[in-house]
Amino acid sequence: MAISDSEIARVRGATDIVALISEYVALKKSGRRWTGLCPFHGEKTPSFSVNAEEGRYYCFGCRVSGDQITFVREMQHLDFVDAVRLLADRAGIELHEDSSAGPARKERQEFLAAMEHAVRWYHERLLTSPDARPAREYLKSRGIDGDVARAFQLGWAPDEWDALSSALNLTPKVLEGTGLGFVNKRDRRQDALRARIIFPIFDPSGKAVAVGGRILPSASETVRPDGRIEPKYKNSPETPIYSKRRTLYALNWAKDDIIKSGEIIVCEGYTDVIAFFDAGMPRAVATCGTALGEEHFQTMRNFAKRIVLAYDADQAGQSAAASVYQWEQKHEVDVAVAQFPGRSDPAELALRDPEALRAAVNDAVPFLQFRLNRVLGAANLATAEGRARAAEPAMRVLAEHPNELVRDQYVMQVADSLRLEPRVLRTTLVDILRHPARREIPNEPTFSVSGERPIRVATTPRPGLEALRLTLHAPRLAKDRFIAQYFVNETQREIFEGLSSGRSVSDVIDEFERRGEDQAAQLLSQIVVDEFDRDFTAEDVTAVVAQLLRSAVAEELKNVERDLRSDKVSPDVAMATIRDVKERVALLDTAEGEGAERDLKDWLLERTPSDAS
Repeated sequence: MAISDSEIARVRGATDIVALISEYVALKKSGRRWTGLCPFHGEKTPSFSVNAEEGRYYCFGCRVSGDQITFVREMQHLDFVDAVRLLADRAGIELHEDSSAGPARKERQEFLAAMEHAVRWYHERLLTSPDARPAREYLKSRGIDGDVARAFQLGWAPDEWDALSSALNLTPKVLEGTGLGFVNKRDRRQDALRARIIFPIFDPSGKAVAVGGRILPSASETVRPDGRIEPKYKNSPETPIYSKRRTLYALNWAKDDIIKSGEIIVCEGYTDVIAFFDAGMPRAVATCGTALGEEHFQTMRNFAKRIVLAYDADQAGQSAAASVYQWEQKHEVDVAVAQFPGRSDPAELALRDPEALRAAVNDAVPFLQFRLNRVLGAANLATAEGRARAAEPAMRVLAEHPNELVRDQYVMQVADSLRLEPRVLRTTLVDILRHPARREIPNEPTFSVSGERPIRVATTPRPGLEALRLTLHAPRLAKDRFIAQYFVNETQREIFEGLSSGRSVSDVIDEFERRGEDQAAQLLSQIVVDEFDRDFTAEDVTAVVAQLLRSAVAEELKNVERDLRSDKVSPDVAMATIRDVKERVALLDTAEGEGAERDLKDWLLERTPSDAS
């Protein structure tokens, strides 16, 4: 942790959660709470509730919850530390980093600053340098004019060994830490990219973390002295500030439209992304010189539930699309595949027919349909033999889908295409499902992963819930009336103990989450934003205490009976205890209720002294 707990608490306390959330959601005062439409899922009736005093929010629809820091992380897609820093800046708070994290943070800031300067330097070279003229002409031929180049901060790396290193006076440590260069065998600084158009790569918060470089077409067949052909694209290596497995090009620009539209378009190249932006679909991203993988999906699922794969029409693009099927299930997203006319790639189609590009995305077919189309498209459907041969691979594709109803719908479709009886195909499908060895589809990877589901709050005893609400929302009335032993439900007892510790609600929830006690975290997140149609009274507290005592005493009497059966206590003592306790329980709703409550409380504390609050 780079920021101390005390400073995190200070940032939370200085941030008005209602003002913060109101920048994204229209909130209305409702009793002691604020309510509005949830920003995390589509809804027509408000189910999103905010507790201004405790600095917490909770949605009764999708069950998301959190505090000021969580909200900023979710809305701006930042990590924890960056979210705290953003809120600190907003509140005018100067943070003091822990000394143990100082050197690493300072080094990271140094690398980020160098990358930012490099991006500006490359960009200025593209706009003004005479040697960048071929690059400017190439970009214009691809429909990228000066305004677009400025919007995406495109640049030019001159055909010189150390132009960038010398201009910015970058040290060997910074060159290596950013991937912008290295020290060669002659012990001289050398730039990593030469004679290339530069595509800066930013993290979701807008910080430059890497660069990609494209060689000009005229140099695409350039042969190095060692006989190797110069690659079309070169990208920054993995560095302390850049992970290509998690980074998506242009996500910093695209995220607003992605969230607004609920859709993210995934391309293979930087120019494809720019083409989608230019065609009025500014929700496109691209992988950065690596295949689409698990960590990319983990990032994308936080932004949108519909993912459209917009790969080139060549075989490599189609194969890449086929590898993501199981991630669709695991991350609970809908994956579709855009199919472009002819053998066009998105950038070419955007120049020739931008309306066709938009139509391709709008008409993107579900991932399963795309897989089936590939199988059926490769078959000879003109002959009975060809149609029969296509049946089994088509059923193998269907066998991978987890939903039986969906599978059966596609069985009907395949039956029509192959002119076969659905019952015949169903028999084949059932046999494949029963024999996993038959499921493997040639030339396509298979996976075995399970989907993750959101945590649901389990049903818990009502008196305990009411006691927790009183503890939170009527602390003056509830003071000293409850103890941990009153709660027969373990989750409720843990929440009560957390609230009784004197810590803030956010700190208690954070502790539950760190310990993996998700039910307790979810339940407390919900209780803290509960609204009531009247004020609590002392009679409310007394009634809840009586209900809790009856349950707690009943559970403890079972222990007395167990002690009796195991000869840990004499029959006379056990029977006297049971009789006395029951008599006091009967007095709870009478004029002697206060004394009975006190006696029963003392008895429970005596029975379980180690658990006393």
